[in-house]
Amino acid sequence: MLEPIVSSTINRFVAYYRVSTAKQGASGLGLAAQRSAVAAYLREHGQVIAEFKEVESGRRSDRPALEQALAAARVHRIPIVVAKVDRLTRSVAFLSRLLESGVEVRFADLPAIEGPTGRFMLQQMAAVAELEAGLISARTKAALAAAKKRGVKLGGFRGVSITKAALQASNAARGRMATRRAIDLMPTLKELQREGVTSHEGLARALTDRCIPTSRGHTEWTGVQVARVLRRAASSHAQTDQ
Repeated sequence: MLEPIVSSTINRFVAYYRVSTAKQGASGLGLAAQRSAVAAYLREHGQVIAEFKEVESGRRSDRPALEQALAAARVHRIPIVVAKVDRLTRSVAFLSRLLESGVEVRFADLPAIEGPTGRFMLQQMAAVAELEAGLISARTKAALAAAKKRGVKLGGFRGVSITKAALQASNAARGRMATRRAIDLMPTLKELQREGVTSHEGLARALTDRCIPTSRGHTEWTGVQVARVLRRAASSHAQTDQ
């Protein structure tokens, strides 16, 4: 369960632990080591506001506890921390989908860059970032040079306007992001409603007290914003049922 956090100056994280068998989950084997690794990481980097434990094979991608952890991280706009890469998955394809979920992932074994896993990941991330930056820079320079050779005067507004299709695509993308955030917020809002907070203004104060940012990253909620979230989540649910 998420606990209210008053201060927003401390780095905050959502912790995710995974054990492969029900026996390990019941006995704590493997889990204790993961908690210890995450605790060591947090002593220098911040604190956990929520944690989730999964008993599941690393080869499977349907993990409800991980989905809950990712949703909580998106709601608070904070990273998720795990003990080691293999606690998430051994599937490169699934790890790629995870990294595209909009949540920053921290690995407790990476800060010290110990072992081949940490070094390999850092090298790969750095190599990919460097390659992407180099390709973008090269393409930009080549395009500018070609335009200059054709006599195009660079700089300033040249009357380029956004097409209707591009505008529609942008609006659709923003709508999907807003819907996903509304769905992510619903467990917290339902919990507050069960505790007796039912008005939009009361829910807004509670979200503000929990340091949950608005969709625009503001620290304070209004009743109008809460009403919009509830309407969007209800609309999404209704469409799913059809």
